[in-house]
Amino acid sequence: MEYKQFNKSTVIDYLKNIKEVMDFFEDDEIVAEEIGDGNLNFVYIVKSIKDSDKAMIVKQAVPFLRCVGEEFPLSRERMTYEIRALQKFYNIFPNFVPKIYHASEDMSLVAMEYLSNHIIMRDGLIDRVKYENFSEHISTYMSATLFYTSSLALSSADKRELISNFNGNTELCKLTEDLVFSFAFMDHETNDNANIEGNQKAKELFNDLEFKAKILDLKYKFMTQNDALLHGDLHTGSIMVNEYETYVIDPEFAFVGPFGFDIGALLANLINNYIHHVVVTRDEEFQEWLLSVTKEVLEKFMNKFLNYWDQHNDSALFVDGYLDDNTLKIYKQKFVKNILKDSVGFAGVKMARRVYGVAGVTEIRGIEDSILRADAEALALKIARKFVMSYENIQTIDEIMEIVKNAR
Repeated sequence: MEYKQFNKSTVIDYLKNIKEVMDFFEDDEIVAEEIGDGNLNFVYIVKSIKDSDKAMIVKQAVPFLRCVGEEFPLSRERMTYEIRALQKFYNIFPNFVPKIYHASEDMSLVAMEYLSNHIIMRDGLIDRVKYENFSEHISTYMSATLFYTSSLALSSADKRELISNFNGNTELCKLTEDLVFSFAFMDHETNDNANIEGNQKAKELFNDLEFKAKILDLKYKFMTQNDALLHGDLHTGSIMVNEYETYVIDPEFAFVGPFGFDIGALLANLINNYIHHVVVTRDEEFQEWLLSVTKEVLEKFMNKFLNYWDQHNDSALFVDGYLDDNTLKIYKQKFVKNILKDSVGFAGVKMARRVYGVAGVTEIRGIEDSILRADAEALALKIARKFVMSYENIQTIDEIMEIVKNAR
């Protein structure tokens, strides 16, 4: 079928011809409402007229960057990789990925489970909601998806096939290379110029050549390391939660890249939320909770990743019997520690780029009081710089937490 961009009427006409969709709605009449507020795609909630609780989400990519408009062309092929990533992650650990009812790479469209009892995690954290199961859930998701799509679990042939299935997501990878690793640290039209004009902190950032050179090292890792299949944009806006469940959504940036990138993105977002509560709400009890959860996420990730590895003695990397048990144990611990180090570096880049670059986070960019916003920006940049400059020397999770606490 030839691609066409849908609206809330024509998407219904399309869905009525999809058996799996109409089986879900039991042939009820359905309506659609456009609810997308993201940067890239159009998102519809499709509901039964008879029973509004019976609903699903339909997401379609269009051939431009939605947050800018048609003057910024962007291939809709990004949805191809989102579909493939959702299917792959669901097969690894379905507890944390929405169920897919229909997917069409030709139409750049996916219809999936509507998480009606969940909210975007960023919104909940800003409102100081505590998610006590989150560290357990997200550490399982990250450790499982990263381990089982890596050369530590896959055969050489399977890993190369995985790379082949995702290495075409070049446009969104280039978008990350530019917007995350480059443009946000220089005078560029995509930046938040209202913030930058006359801003001494921005000028200092753009002229910090030592810092920018370290970012180049991390950018090179992003561009060249094919460790595992990544979500590619794992921030708290891509996570839907409630008290009991956690779901990861929107993997349109999925590609095979460095282990530490997804972990670093999540780490950056949790710390940005911490900064918000340091500067705006000044809720010390919630700040402590956020730091404890952040530490738990990293600790549990490392332990679970090692546990998965202990269950696999043969892979593309290791042949069973190649090393004795003690040497292998030391090797694995060093390997996972290096993942942690890279995560800290990527977290620093992610935090810094959100200050002046395009698509800032609500926790900081959304602060209405200009004095408080400047305080939050300064704190974010201080932590970010420390992360980027020292990530290679990090030895423990406690060191990471001390950097955050001591920056105040």
